[in-house]
Amino acid sequence: MSDATTDVNTKADRAKKSPWHYTPSLPIRSAPYFSWPIDIRAIGQWILKGWVPVTERSIILLLALVSAYFFAPALERCVEFTAGWMAQIYFRNLVLMCLVAGGLHLYFYTFRVQGDDLRFDARPLVKSNKVFTFNSQVRDNMFWTLASGVTVWSGYEILMMWALANGYAPALTMPGHLFWLVLLIFLLPMWETTHFFLIHRLIHTNKLYQRVHALHHRNTNVGPWSGLSMHPVEHVIYLSTVLIHFVIPSNPLLIIFHLAYFTLSAATTHTGYQGIVRRGKLLLPLGTFHHQLHHRYFTCNYGGLETPWDEWTGSFHDGTDESHQEFLARRKREASVN
Repeated sequence: MSDATTDVNTKADRAKKSPWHYTPSLPIRSAPYFSWPIDIRAIGQWILKGWVPVTERSIILLLALVSAYFFAPALERCVEFTAGWMAQIYFRNLVLMCLVAGGLHLYFYTFRVQGDDLRFDARPLVKSNKVFTFNSQVRDNMFWTLASGVTVWSGYEILMMWALANGYAPALTMPGHLFWLVLLIFLLPMWETTHFFLIHRLIHTNKLYQRVHALHHRNTNVGPWSGLSMHPVEHVIYLSTVLIHFVIPSNPLLIIFHLAYFTLSAATTHTGYQGIVRRGKLLLPLGTFHHQLHHRYFTCNYGGLETPWDEWTGSFHDGTDESHQEFLARRKREASVN
């Protein structure tokens, strides 16, 4: 879910023209899986870039592995709903979110370790505005992330663990189904962008937007806590992704990774920065300019880059001036129809 690695030094003439503090190499491009003619080399490079050597995906997978083997209840405990194993899941997820979103916020915004290097929008996060809960963007984002987001995340995990334990959801047994487990982990980002696009278009319809999704879009400029800062109804819709495992076989590791990927990557992709940089080199790509454009302009880039749903449906903004003019013309046409 990250833009291509770029040179950290934005050209001076480009910076003067851009409405952004920093922009990556443009145009933004989707994954080459559906390009024609098929380019096997480009597909291989895209896959490697997404997983190795150290990426947000590989880090979240590592956290899921540690969670599954050291901090998850044994499946036989999950046959009945009891407070002990459910609380174990909730508090583990709470710690994970605080570790990832809190750690990134401390790095980028509290201690400002890299200043504004690779920051898309240099405006400060809002400290006093009544549009936010508690009049503070960060407190608002933390509240909705932790009070609602972690609760719904844990609720879905509890449901799926209970369903696996009771045979209501099909199971992948190890080691016989190791190949299928690896394949499903690999395919998860494609499902993520498909599910996200579909539900995102849904909650951008007028009534759902005004009553539900507008809470997330308070954040025209984003930080790590913004990613999962949503209305509880949106959390239920967004994390319903995991219900696919009532059809697609799974095991506790896959369930944990699936939900962690949807929640923790929300924090990593909303950092507001292209990523972590050291000595002029981008070490860990994180925030996506593709989604930053959505938060600025609202009616573009509803999905992600792993599947080109926005390109197929005409809502893609690749960050270039030409694409922006097309976006403005399209929005004007839509406004005239409505």
